[in-house]
Amino acid sequence: MDDGLDYFLRQIDPEVGNGCVQEDEELGWGKSLPVPSVQEIVRNDSLCVPESYIQEHQNRPDYHSEVSYASSEIPVINMSLLANGDKDELRNFDIACKEWGFFQITNHGIAETVIHNMKEAIAAFFQLPFDEKKKYAMPANDVQGYGQGFVVSEQQKLDWSDVLFLVTLPPSVRNLKLWPVTLPGFKESIDQYSTEIQKVTEEIFAKLSLLMGMDKDGLKMLHGEMKQATRMNYYPTCSRPELVLGVSPHSDASTITLLLQDDKITGLQIKHKDSWIPVKPIPDAIVVNIGDVAEVLSNGLYKSVEHRAVTNEKKARMSVATFVIPSEEVEIGPLESMVDDKQFPRMYRNMKYVDYLRHTLERKMDGKAHTEYLKL
Repeated sequence: MDDGLDYFLRQIDPEVGNGCVQEDEELGWGKSLPVPSVQEIVRNDSLCVPESYIQEHQNRPDYHSEVSYASSEIPVINMSLLANGDKDELRNFDIACKEWGFFQITNHGIAETVIHNMKEAIAAFFQLPFDEKKKYAMPANDVQGYGQGFVVSEQQKLDWSDVLFLVTLPPSVRNLKLWPVTLPGFKESIDQYSTEIQKVTEEIFAKLSLLMGMDKDGLKMLHGEMKQATRMNYYPTCSRPELVLGVSPHSDASTITLLLQDDKITGLQIKHKDSWIPVKPIPDAIVVNIGDVAEVLSNGLYKSVEHRAVTNEKKARMSVATFVIPSEEVEIGPLESMVDDKQFPRMYRNMKYVDYLRHTLERKMDGKAHTEYLKL
């Protein structure tokens, strides 16, 4: 690593970086190497962009592409219509899942105050002094906590972001040692938001179940004890945004992911027909994307899609990604209703979900490489 990174790594308390959490509380999903706080790099020198963050030429964001105007094409689904059985909206939902793998949902029933409080809680955490945030640093053998995920080598290019990653549901699996519970309103805001997101998840699952030839409870039942993990992202400003990425291209190892964006700043981009398309925020809407598990269960009918985040010079940005995943012991594989030996032969092998999760977390983010691992 370059000298700038070495300096900031020395600022990380080794006891925190190497874990103070009891081993029996770790998830056992994997680990991520400790790296400097990008927020602190910018705070110390707003013009500094260490070499380890500068992407290879072919991976850098193109700020001059004309494709950005296509963002208006990203589907918007009215959840109220969908939940009430509107056939046209169900058709729109099916097309969005098949052709895009990404869509925004409106009229989802989550109160504006719940969304506002969630955003305020995250902002309050990232406004804490660095020494305070370090108390919640990712332990050596866990992916929960404050830091950056998917760092597996000192040679890899790093993302221009800081993260707080917590398993939020069910409450029994929370590791509260890594929750900033002394922050007023933080736990309550997460509780409310995760509960509401779970309701939206179950409605989306019900419709996906019907489209995949099951009863409306089919997908929920397949998940066993469904888990919800929340990644709170902070993207500091960058003096050279054309050189870095806020998050590297990847697909999600979830069944679905629900993202709460910044209302005013566009940062998310999705890969569609070989072009990177920005997802322009709709105030209080939630972005939903198909994850790797749904791709496998649908035998490739619905595909998880590569996405990434870019940065900007003017204003820091925050977002909240909620990953909905099956119980670790659930075996994932194509549903029988989605396989036809003549027309739709089986494309993926069966695998215990925790094995797939570990496979993804022990590697850097790399486009769709993880789903290739599951293909026959």
